[in-house]
Amino acid sequence: MREYDTRGAGAVNTREGAVFEIDDVGVFLGLDVGKSAHHGHGLTRAGKKVFDKPLPNSEPRLRAVFDKLTAKFGTVLVVVDQPGSIGALPLTVARDAGCRVAYLPGLAMRRIADLYPGEAKTDAREAAVIADAARTMPHTLRALELTDEITAELTVLVGFDQDLAAEATRTSNRIRGLLTQFHPGLERVLGPRLDHQAVTWLLERYGSPAALRSAGRRRLVELIRPKAPRMAQRLIDDVFDALEEQTVVVPGTGTLDIVIPSLAASLAAVHTQRRAMEARITSLLEAHPLSPVLTSMPGVGVRTAATWLVTVGDGTSFPTAAHSPPTPDSPPPRNRPGPPSTANTHPEAETACSNAPCSCPRSPA
Repeated sequence: MREYDTRGAGAVNTREGAVFEIDDVGVFLGLDVGKSAHHGHGLTRAGKKVFDKPLPNSEPRLRAVFDKLTAKFGTVLVVVDQPGSIGALPLTVARDAGCRVAYLPGLAMRRIADLYPGEAKTDAREAAVIADAARTMPHTLRALELTDEITAELTVLVGFDQDLAAEATRTSNRIRGLLTQFHPGLERVLGPRLDHQAVTWLLERYGSPAALRSAGRRRLVELIRPKAPRMAQRLIDDVFDALEEQTVVVPGTGTLDIVIPSLAASLAAVHTQRRAMEARITSLLEAHPLSPVLTSMPGVGVRTAATWLVTVGDGTSFPTAAHSPPTPDSPPPRNRPGPPSTANTHPEAETACSNAPCSCPRSPA
């Protein structure tokens, strides 16, 4: 699983389009953030180095440095290269200590770093680049705005839900791969229905063709009828039709009694977690004032609306409507020659929001 965003209540949104004012700043403190420790580099307006030390990722040590610099030089501007995840605590402590905060985007930082001597990628060098860029090139900075509690919680839950979706896909593919290897007919019946709780329940208890045959048609129908009243008879009939088609036993089929039930149990657990996440995301989304607007758009369901909200926010970060990302159901423009598979590509419009999977079917263009 990928490491999802854990910004929590200290989550931030970046705001572009405005020149960052530094007239009142006494010290520019660049932080190259890390998991257990950060490296800080402080410069005055004249470029004099006043701080260059590692900082443990703990509130008391961070607050002590911020308070000391504020008392000696006045306003402190804390600039980080990563506002989310490992950079959330320094930003929250800096705000609470009365410091200003800003974010230097990674692409801008890499380009600026090329202008400085040396090629070593060390924490001290990167912190110095961040501080000097803030002092001499304030137009490269992005303001950081504190998000509300609802958006902060949605950020964490949406990230976790996306991890669960990836895990469900991986487990489903593994089950379908095994069934295809040992009994393709059974995969054609059960593979497309793995999202149904009756199918995962069935595979948890009868994971191989032999186990299904021994259980018997009538017994299986009665067992899964409570979980799939309308589909039970049809599903079991399809299963036994597939079993009768294949008379040979592929070597290794016996291992399905061990592997398939375990995978099916894992898949059922992931589905249960996703349903719980969806309920929590829905309740949070309904409490947000933009929820009716987002969910009224074609092709936008609960999960897409939540992803849109934590990615784009309320839209005020875009100078004009032309700067906003395309809607999820808008096809990319054909702006390059070639076959449709390669021509209908617009990298500039590919944002996290526009690429997010919709919870509802796409509306026709």
